[in-house]
Amino acid sequence: MDKKVYSEKVSAVMPPSPKVKNAIKAYIFGGGICTLGQAFNLLYTKLGASKDDASIFVAITLIAISATLTGLGVFDKIARHAGAGTIVPITGFANSVVSPAIEFKSEGSILGTAAKMFTIAGPVIVYGTAAACVYGVIYWVTTVI
Repeated sequence: MDKKVYSEKVSAVMPPSPKVKNAIKAYIFGGGICTLGQAFNLLYTKLGASKDDASIFVAITLIAISATLTGLGVFDKIARHAGAGTIVPITGFANSVVSPAIEFKSEGSILGTAAKMFTIAGPVIVYGTAAACVYGVIYWVTTVI
């Protein structure tokens, strides 16, 4: 069976995806996460933190909330409804680190949790760092010339 025939057979039995509904839900949930982050930023600023410190505290807070919700199994239930809205970078990243760590916990601390923790997030870190270095070199070269 070639790819075209296979694709036609799958399309015939697969229900259509509610793309507009999914996009609206992702927009609402993603916006909600960003709004929550902004609320924390305002709170930390009101409590006397500088702008830079408040931003750091917001990142820590959102990571802690996502990691806790992932550990409790709540993040996946939210993601089932929110779809791509939960992939707001910081919450999605925290989830991508905690999920494999929990999944492979039974294999032990070293060969399970520690070894598998970055299976999803590792490539993001590596290629993100590499891209940042390349961008930095390009920026440096273009500003020196």
